[in-house]
Amino acid sequence: MALLVAVLTLVVLVLASSSPAISLSSNYYEKSCPDVELIVAKAVRSATTKDKTVPAALLRMHFHDCFIRGCDASVLLYSKGNNKAEKDGPANLSLHGFYVIENAKKEVEAQCPGVVSCADILAFAARDAVVLSGGPTWDVPKGRKDGRTSKASETIQLPAPTFNISQLKQSFSQRGLSMDDLVALSGGHTIGFSHCSSFQNRIRNFNATHDIDPTMHPSFAASLRSVCPIKNKAKNAGATMDPSSTTFDNTYFKLILHGKTLFSSDQALLTNPKTKGLVYKFASSKQSFEKAFVNSMIKMSSLNGGQEIRKDCRVVN
Repeated sequence: MALLVAVLTLVVLVLASSSPAISLSSNYYEKSCPDVELIVAKAVRSATTKDKTVPAALLRMHFHDCFIRGCDASVLLYSKGNNKAEKDGPANLSLHGFYVIENAKKEVEAQCPGVVSCADILAFAARDAVVLSGGPTWDVPKGRKDGRTSKASETIQLPAPTFNISQLKQSFSQRGLSMDDLVALSGGHTIGFSHCSSFQNRIRNFNATHDIDPTMHPSFAASLRSVCPIKNKAKNAGATMDPSSTTFDNTYFKLILHGKTLFSSDQALLTNPKTKGLVYKFASSKQSFEKAFVNSMIKMSSLNGGQEIRKDCRVVN
């Protein structure tokens, strides 16, 4: 398995990174920081006991990091001077939980100064988030480096909740990710919450013919319209991604089949024969979904283009 991961990693790195390929390994910190994963898991667990939304936030943060310049912790950098960083880009304004990574980094630095990248800590935390939500575990390949560039303008490259299947396919394939990866990783929508703005397009003025997206279940659309009124003043108005929003399971795929998911990009998975087949497969088997999710997470988290080990995740060295 480790060999397979290493080979996969190299293939993906060469495909998707303009920087020299950094070969990741499962025993990268065995001698230099053996307890790193325990330290990160403890920080994630401690934050989750106080705030149940932390796991979904960390998983989303890792996705948003990996999709811009690879998994290089560029999403953690703060804006400075004239440079507006990724975290202040429109698609990232609702990201939260940065303190969890910052706290974990402080603990790790106290034990192993200058050894573990923020990118690796975020990758561990995303895995721990899934485990704490009742999902599968996996061995995270290690040895990512942290990037020195973070631009809010680049967040336009993130896949949007309004994307159709061809836009989704293009977004994923540009990063060396397949249609299988697209469906498996979309399953991350089994946990978390969305603001009205991400699905507003489906519940009002959908198109010239329909006010509401006809692929959306009518009673579900009605409930969303009541949560998201026309003149919505509530900053935090929105809906959970699925009814079991703190449990990592395959409910999301069942909901797609019933027209009860929030995003156009979720429903879009039924508009292509390959992705539709996978939605049916994952809806009927939690085990198949979890296996595919783990493989795709390892593949995605192996995209890396960083250069250094940051001392503080918020600023470059």
